[in-house]
Amino acid sequence: MRSVADFYQDCISAVGQQPPLDVQLPDAVGCVLAEDVEAPFNLPVADLAACDGYAVAAADLEGARPDAPVVLPVTEEIRAGDIHPAALIRGRAIRIASGAPMPQGADAVLALEFSDHGISKVSAKTQPAVGENIRRKAEDVEEGTVVLRAGTRVGARQVALLAGVGRSRVLVHPRPRVVILSIGDELVEPGREARPGTVFDANGHALSTAITDAGAQTFRVSAVPDERSVLRETIEDQLVRSDLILTTGGISYGSGDTVREVLSALGTVRFDSVAAWPGHILGVGTVGGDDQGRAGTPIFCLPGDPVSAQVCFEVYVRPALRHMQGWTVLNRPSVEARVDRSWYSPRGRREFVRVRLVGEPRTGYQAKVMGAPASLLLSALAESNALAVVPEDVTNVRVGDILRCMVLD
Repeated sequence: MRSVADFYQDCISAVGQQPPLDVQLPDAVGCVLAEDVEAPFNLPVADLAACDGYAVAAADLEGARPDAPVVLPVTEEIRAGDIHPAALIRGRAIRIASGAPMPQGADAVLALEFSDHGISKVSAKTQPAVGENIRRKAEDVEEGTVVLRAGTRVGARQVALLAGVGRSRVLVHPRPRVVILSIGDELVEPGREARPGTVFDANGHALSTAITDAGAQTFRVSAVPDERSVLRETIEDQLVRSDLILTTGGISYGSGDTVREVLSALGTVRFDSVAAWPGHILGVGTVGGDDQGRAGTPIFCLPGDPVSAQVCFEVYVRPALRHMQGWTVLNRPSVEARVDRSWYSPRGRREFVRVRLVGEPRTGYQAKVMGAPASLLLSALAESNALAVVPEDVTNVRVGDILRCMVLD
């Protein structure tokens, strides 16, 4: 029997980081940088006005106040984008727009709201300090410095910086393409009429959402029956568009569960009993490799029970997806919390119990167990926001015991 830690490592080892891909900025959002980005120039490229107003020598406005303004003639106007602004003559002011280059001889900008908005002359109601309302050359970014490191996730703020230093394309680890196969003769699509012996495919929809939330692309295939030829053909058809295949169901030891037999002919997949609850039979490996050395596509085989599948996704698959995308932190955050009830935990297995966390860091957290720990209830899972982890050597959990909880929301 494999330990949770060993099977977790098997899943991480089965996938590699996505090869770097040069993409346009919109396609980089949500991805992790695969390169250090250096600034090709200073930002700002010159001293710029930080607001609309008047470029002045601060000493020329000494003593200016609302009841005793100082009046200066206005000689020029400088707009953002002007290349060769006129120099300032002492005792004069130049009207200037926010983002416009500072003229030689000016050491401050009088903000528009502290003036009478004059055109040919301006009445200043205050004396700005030297350097006030000026964005200095290279105060944001200095030429040649690394502005974003490899391993940084690209979001709106990072896009602003990349665009600001002139980058339209960057190297990233692209989103993995994940194909989801729900396997079972009994599965039907939600929305269809319920009939005796049928089960609605909860896994396909739930895992699609979870995979998207983890930053990957999802391709969901309609439920596949427990028929060897159909299952094999479906898996072979999906290899062309998948970086990872995720199956649910069909891996127990029943005669109708065909996944083991089909995968044995398509690649190298290992099925293990894992010392965990829920999800004690799992598979990991590759399919579609060949004799020419081309690597196969990683495949993870999860249980068919929706609660088990969701728990196993969080414990094993989500960290693997983050590893594929170049993340350094793979696991969900965790906190310690006191449980609100007692229960028996299976001996020798690491148990993941659905709980709802309440509290705060200052006073501590409490974990309310949702449903009976041994029961795999979708309603309890939907009300949970964490998984309480019971170690393998603990069999009796008591009210008030402190457990490490994996935070899901």
